[in-house]
Amino acid sequence: MAAPFPESQSDGVHVKVAEEDEAVAEGVDRKPSLGWVLASLALCMLLPSLGTSIANVALPTLADAFGASFQQVQWVVLAYLLGTTTLIVSVGRLGDVTGRRRLLMVGIFLFTAASCLCGNAPALWLLIAARAVQGLGAAVMMALTMAFAAEAVPKARTGSAMGLLGTMSAVGTALGPSLGGALIARLGWPSIFLINVPLGILALALAQRCLPADRQASRAGQAGLDPVGTLLLALTLGVYALAMTVGRGRFGLLNVALLLAAGLGIGLFVLAEAKATSPLIRLTMFRDPVLSASLAMSALVSTVMMATLVVGPFYLARALGLDTALVGLVMSVGPVIAALTGVPAGRIVDRLGAQRTTAGGLAGMVAGCSALSMAPAMLGIGGYLVPTAVITASYALFQAANNTAVMTDVSPDQRGVISGMLNLSRNLGLITGASVMGAVFALASRAGDLTTARPEAVAVGMRVTFAVAVALVVVALVIAVGSLALSRPAHRSTELPSAAG
Repeated sequence: MAAPFPESQSDGVHVKVAEEDEAVAEGVDRKPSLGWVLASLALCMLLPSLGTSIANVALPTLADAFGASFQQVQWVVLAYLLGTTTLIVSVGRLGDVTGRRRLLMVGIFLFTAASCLCGNAPALWLLIAARAVQGLGAAVMMALTMAFAAEAVPKARTGSAMGLLGTMSAVGTALGPSLGGALIARLGWPSIFLINVPLGILALALAQRCLPADRQASRAGQAGLDPVGTLLLALTLGVYALAMTVGRGRFGLLNVALLLAAGLGIGLFVLAEAKATSPLIRLTMFRDPVLSASLAMSALVSTVMMATLVVGPFYLARALGLDTALVGLVMSVGPVIAALTGVPAGRIVDRLGAQRTTAGGLAGMVAGCSALSMAPAMLGIGGYLVPTAVITASYALFQAANNTAVMTDVSPDQRGVISGMLNLSRNLGLITGASVMGAVFALASRAGDLTTARPEAVAVGMRVTFAVAVALVVVALVIAVGSLALSRPAHRSTELPSAAG
């Protein structure tokens, strides 16, 4: 009589084991470690940032290779910039609706395939077209990476994850010129694009293996896409990007006309979103003080950070008299500091809180920019390096805290679009900084050609440019303090309406 019980128990064990084997075979219960998830996301953040900066150093070489003018080859950079900037919010929304993992893998594939086409392009027009597609893939990767981090990482460690992603973004942007120059010198210009192919394949494999699968249930009942809003936003952002880049910082009638067109596009977009049943961006989300403040601060701070990249080389070469190799060495200090401080900055955010850390990072940037504005050329390299180190470390702190403040309590069906908006604000700041801060530097230096400007003139331009930078960061700091007073963190998740609402 005792035999049937063990036998039935044994049958139950066999059934359970069989079910577990089936689940494992289907990949249902596979949960990769958080470290592998973050490694996959870090690579997905590195590649688009590297693609942004690596092509700049190749423009003279490309002009010679294709027998083209500088105005023609600069579209190699502009096409990527336009592809990334114009669609980054739209692809974030698309990921919310269709599933982030599969869309991210599509984006990685587009980026990798376009990189291969860039490296084998027989004509300039084909290279430019391939760069636009590469920019589209980059937009997908940047928009969805932070959304995945907010989904996969526990809230208590969100700051550390955002710090890591910020580190990879900064390293990719700053590593591009030096890596690109080395590759061109040894292997020729196609290598700056072909290097993305093995890295892209690795990113695709990691995403397939490590990232959590899309949950169909979480998307059931979500509203659809907004084609009118998507088109209007893409056109508006494209026109603004052109206004800030055409003319290389010298504003003319074309730039003014493009800016007016962008302003008109913003008005039409707001009207379209107010009437849409399923808007791309719900205008009511801007009532949340944390989100609105974070987007504004990100744009302002990115404008200032671009000034360090635009002004730094001229100041080091003309005012301090450094040769090209030493200029490159000094400029590499920023990426090193970014790499070393990103993850610790994220841990500080986890410990002290996002909003207080945001204010602290901005205060550090004010101090660093003030030092660069007041430090005379007689202090030499040290007078440049120390303030720059303070600015870079403080920026890493700000970026980790700002991204964490926005992404921590966002509802799951909005993570893609809000991540896209954060990346968009950063991109717009970089675009604006390259144009506006470059123009401020040129005007303050009173030099028609900065490459031949007198050291005293360049030093004056440096001081004026970073005085403007101080003003911009102070504005961001005021916004941070104001949002800290107005925000109610406990109610943020209810203040941001879901896409289905």
